[in-house]
Amino acid sequence: MHRILTQIPLTYIMKKQFYCFLCALLAVMIVPEQTVSATCKQKKKSIVILYENDVHCAIDGYQAIAGLRDVVADTAYVAVVSSGDFVQGGTAGALSRGGYVADVMRTVGYDAITLGNHEFDFPVKHTDSLLRYIGAPIVCANLYNHETNRPVYQPFIIKKFGKTKIAFIGATTPGAFYTEMSAFYDGDRQIYDLRETTFFDVLQQTINAARKKGAKYVVVLSHLGEDPDRTGVNSHELAKRTTGIDIILDGHTHSVIEHDTVLNAAGKPVIVTETGTKFAHIGHLLIRDNKMTTRLIPFNTITQRNARVKAATDSVEWLMREKTQRVVCHSDVALRILNENGDQQVRMAETNLGDLVCDAYRVITGADIALANGGGIRSEKFAGDLTYGDIADILPYDNNLWIVEASGQRIIDLLQKNTSFIPVEDGSFPQVSGVRFSVHVADRTVSDVEVLNRDGQYEPINPKRTYTIGTIDYCVTGGGFYDMLKDCKVIHRGNELYRDVLVRYLESNLGGHVSNDYAEPQGRIHIIY
Repeated sequence: MHRILTQIPLTYIMKKQFYCFLCALLAVMIVPEQTVSATCKQKKKSIVILYENDVHCAIDGYQAIAGLRDVVADTAYVAVVSSGDFVQGGTAGALSRGGYVADVMRTVGYDAITLGNHEFDFPVKHTDSLLRYIGAPIVCANLYNHETNRPVYQPFIIKKFGKTKIAFIGATTPGAFYTEMSAFYDGDRQIYDLRETTFFDVLQQTINAARKKGAKYVVVLSHLGEDPDRTGVNSHELAKRTTGIDIILDGHTHSVIEHDTVLNAAGKPVIVTETGTKFAHIGHLLIRDNKMTTRLIPFNTITQRNARVKAATDSVEWLMREKTQRVVCHSDVALRILNENGDQQVRMAETNLGDLVCDAYRVITGADIALANGGGIRSEKFAGDLTYGDIADILPYDNNLWIVEASGQRIIDLLQKNTSFIPVEDGSFPQVSGVRFSVHVADRTVSDVEVLNRDGQYEPINPKRTYTIGTIDYCVTGGGFYDMLKDCKVIHRGNELYRDVLVRYLESNLGGHVSNDYAEPQGRIHIIY
């Protein structure tokens, strides 16, 4: 450009006019840029927090939440957080003890994570190694070392978005101490606890500390859920019994809550929101002009994908395909755990998949009866070929099949206790084989309990007789069934994973074919309202 201009003969006036034009041109090019820059500095950017809960190994969703973050980051401050239950509950966790999930989550770049109860399916040391590998800040205000009386993880972190400080506090359901009890002990020695009796005081102290550190907003990453349990702790109670929380990003009960409002102890509103499970939705919290608004974005409407996370997901899925593609059997019927409303029927009534799983337990162990906690049967399948991956998705945990002895009266008491929450979903609701009974919802009792005898006939249970029960170790060591098998005599500790027991039953006993015999629940549990 300079060479061409110097070749043009210009008079002094022409040169002067040219330089005036050039200066004007530069002014047009530069001044608007300065004006835009100044405007950007003056205009306060919005804050967006993308949240999820109870992913349960649905690893495809991570590339979507990261992709959504990438788009939002162009115009707003943005963070990605998790309210727990991610390392278990699906094939990726089952095949790798959570390692595949950690591989993918590491590439997302989470800003804060809290623990769900299923993070305690493994010993705490194993879960801790997974969490450290993920590399995100872990927050949990109520997980304490029982011996040192100190928190295992930081109760909260504060992140700055421009000049705005936001505190992220973690809270895990104290009920995990009972449902995943073995993780909290080393033999008979208790190592960890979840501050059940002082939970609300611990959380209030944490909130006060966060405010004292200058937090303008307090966000609780909560794995407490909406339903009452034996501890009396849930997200709404947390909101009601404390002050200083702005919003609770909840988890645990797989509820779909776009925006609920609860008044706190001072009468001020607290938002509660939850996304469902397995990335059915991605939560979107917008903070703008001192207001919070929430919405749930259906996963199937999100087109953005983060390339780095996608590469990690593709790699994991390739590794899993090598292990999971073998066809185990063909099913003529859909194997269900949900009812027509999408509720977890397996946690409040008999299902055909519950019957099938329990039949496998009873036949393979040779026990008198078999029991499966409904919460341990995690997914349903359409009719057609079932692969090993499908079976691992149905029974994804690291549980083994054990045989215990119990009196007839103990079995009656167990059935009564673990059906007493109907119609509320309960992970300890018993799916059964070799026994049938009636449940009276009104007075929370059971009757007409009968056991299948060796001649293939049902006969009334004998309260004084000792029966053998095939079930998973989780239900014996202090997890399912509200500890009602915990002190029973163990006569066999199997080392075969419960999903492999089901595979063996499907291949060897059913000849690779699930027939119409399992088309419907078989009438083992009669519920009377």
